Amino acid sequence: GTESFPAPAPPALSMGRPDRTGCRCLLLLSLVSIWGVSADEPPPELPPQDSWGDLWLVRFILNVGGYGTILLPGFLLIRYFKRSNYLETGRGLCYPVVKSCVFGHEPKSLAPEETAAAPRVEGDPSTAQQALKLLFCAAGLQVSYLTWGVLQERVMTRTYGSEEGSPGERFRDSQFLVFMNRILALTVAGVYCSISKQPRHGAPMYKYSFASLSNILSSWCQYEALKFISFPTQVLAKASKVIPVMLMGKLVSHKTYEYWEYLTAVLISVGVSMFLLSNGGGNRPSGVTTFSGVVILSGYIVFDSFTSNWQDSLFKYKMSSVQMMFGVNLFSCLFTVGSLLEQGALLEAVHFMSRHPDFAFHAALLSVCSAFGQLFIFYTINKFGAAIFTIIMTLRQALAILLSCLLYGHPVTAVGGVGVAVVFLALFLRVYARGRMRKKGRKAADTPVVQKV
Repeated sequence: GTESFPAPAPPALSMGRPDRTGCRCLLLLSLVSIWGVSADEPPPELPPQDSWGDLWLVRFILNVGGYGTILLPGFLLIRYFKRSNYLETGRGLCYPVVKSCVFGHEPKSLAPEETAAAPRVEGDPSTAQQALKLLFCAAGLQVSYLTWGVLQERVMTRTYGSEEGSPGERFRDSQFLVFMNRILALTVAGVYCSISKQPRHGAPMYKYSFASLSNILSSWCQYEALKFISFPTQVLAKASKVIPVMLMGKLVSHKTYEYWEYLTAVLISVGVSMFLLSNGGGNRPSGVTTFSGVVILSGYIVFDSFTSNWQDSLFKYKMSSVQMMFGVNLFSCLFTVGSLLEQGALLEAVHFMSRHPDFAFHAALLSVCSAFGQLFIFYTINKFGAAIFTIIMTLRQALAILLSCLLYGHPVTAVGGVGVAVVFLALFLRVYARGRMRKKGRKAADTPVVQKV
């Protein structure tokens, strides 16, 4: 679903300072929204699990263990270089590499308006030119992410090679899909940085690893969740991540929020609950399946919330959004390819691709949509600002639900439709309220989050 690269934003300022009950309310709303996933909507039929290694929790632990074999030596090396006063005593060809990876350069604050958070207009373009650029951005974002959503559901919930007398087989390794997405995104970001002028990089490279780890874990949860819940349910749950993002902002960054933000969070929670609790009927999923879907979606939201907040803190260094994209994807490729090789899953995935060329095409197209979708995100925010981008992506989420229901036959009741409408009404209210605050010279309280897939 949706890689989280936040556009740089200024620290939040608030008209008022809600008391501690706001934090407790956010926690309650987050639990209500996530637990709504345990509603009566039947999840996709799960593939047969041949061994304990097919259990999602076991795969998750194996993945994290693989990342640990890279993180632990890296941590020990960083600790050694810092304790040995390497900046003063280091010499040789490795010195610039170690300095860049461990120490970086002096951080220089960069006003958000100088990066991708604010629109830039060269010269005085005509209204027609601006309209054409906006249409280009909107079309690029919609095509990239709608195609990505359709393909994601196809890859994770349908079989390949099914024919008369053969049920076919499903692709089960979500981590390989994450690797495919990241390797192409790394390539695109690297090419973009090499052909365009970028700020002098100042952040120690190792700091990207924290956002990278939470990024790949949230992406893994996003793919894995589709084995237990429908795509529309996943999209609605992702829309409700506004609540845990606010909670994480209060706990990690000590941010304060306006009362209208709490109001829209309540509306989102109510709308998500209406949609989830209204769907289904007689086909109630098993308790294990329901619980698995809840836990995986909760993991996605928690990891993604940390990613956006950590990346926001990294923008205190002088860097562009594409440099952030490159740094995070560099570590993501390192972690995922290491884990895949240790488990022997990389070779298995390649064999699956050779048996099913249509899967290879789908996986490649997923990666293309992911990588170029991010570039459309940066370009849109750069030219038109975060508010226009948020409107386009909110419309994209609504269209993704509609498209998934049409293509894959997900039922939506009248009450569920009202719930969806309430969620997107609340999202548009947030955009409108932030716009009003900016016009009054005030700064919005939360960072516009770039879609992560």
